[in-house]
Amino acid sequence: MTSVLHGNRLIQRSHNWISGFQERLKLFLFPSASDSWLAVLRIGLGFQLMLYCLSLRKDWIQLFGANGTGLINRELIEAVVKLDSSFLPTLGWLVTLGNKIGLSEQTVLWGTWASLLCASGFLLLGVLCRCSAVVAWFLYVCAVNSGNLLAYGVDNFTIIGLFYLMLAPFPDRYALDRKFWRSPIRDRRLHGFFRRVLQLHLSVIYFFGGLTKCLGAGWWTGENMWRALTHAPFNILPQHLIISWRAVLPILGIAILVLETGYPVFIWLKKTRLVWLIAIVCMHIAIGLTMGLYLFALIMIILNLAAFGPGLLRPEKTRTELAVAELEQANSLRP
Repeated sequence: MTSVLHGNRLIQRSHNWISGFQERLKLFLFPSASDSWLAVLRIGLGFQLMLYCLSLRKDWIQLFGANGTGLINRELIEAVVKLDSSFLPTLGWLVTLGNKIGLSEQTVLWGTWASLLCASGFLLLGVLCRCSAVVAWFLYVCAVNSGNLLAYGVDNFTIIGLFYLMLAPFPDRYALDRKFWRSPIRDRRLHGFFRRVLQLHLSVIYFFGGLTKCLGAGWWTGENMWRALTHAPFNILPQHLIISWRAVLPILGIAILVLETGYPVFIWLKKTRLVWLIAIVCMHIAIGLTMGLYLFALIMIILNLAAFGPGLLRPEKTRTELAVAELEQANSLRP
């Protein structure tokens, strides 16, 4: 009889532990959060894509033209991309479709550029958010796959950001769609889930990026910092200036290792979150200014601010406060 009671207690304890774990996991994955993170991500990515389009306006045809008109033959790059998968979207898809309806390659390419620019503007203003995010993602992926040899980290992270936007619970309270269609703001826990996934995604990226750097000696000795700052086309700082600061390069390299590998720990702790976020933002600003990687720095800052920025300096509104604000906003929209 005693053994039966002991077994029942163990079963009850196990059941309580499992129930408690499930509840804690649910609270972690579905925290109550406002839609501020989505507004930061939407506006930031809209601005990012607009800068991307405007920076390539003069070279768009030269970069993506085929039949000898391009800087690097687009058809050759797309043939290499198709070796991985035939289902990866490219600008060749759009050119082929345009040819079937009598449009020239140049017309299709300029139409793609204009459509991507319009989609970025719509995201910036919050007009037709879902459709704009899908169009922007598709056209951007086509451009990246057709210029694969010129792609680097900024393209991957921009695609990641646009992917989150495609699935995000639109509209946010700052989008014009909210005023046009009077759409209700989605459940706070749904916003919390998407934001939490983005936070976990960034933590994994930074940790393994930092771990990879730790495994080599170049970041500890400052050699990789020297290479990054002196190799074309990133050598925008005068070389004599870098030489004069060569003693600081190992310190900067180690600081980057600490920031990236410590990201999954210190960005989550409330006491260190603000310090770590500021340090990460400053690191990317420094990368943009010293290496000319302005779009890369911008997209990383946008993702970090969207994931961990809202509610950091000023606590986010409670559910009751948001409900009152939504009611007041709905009353103001009534004719």
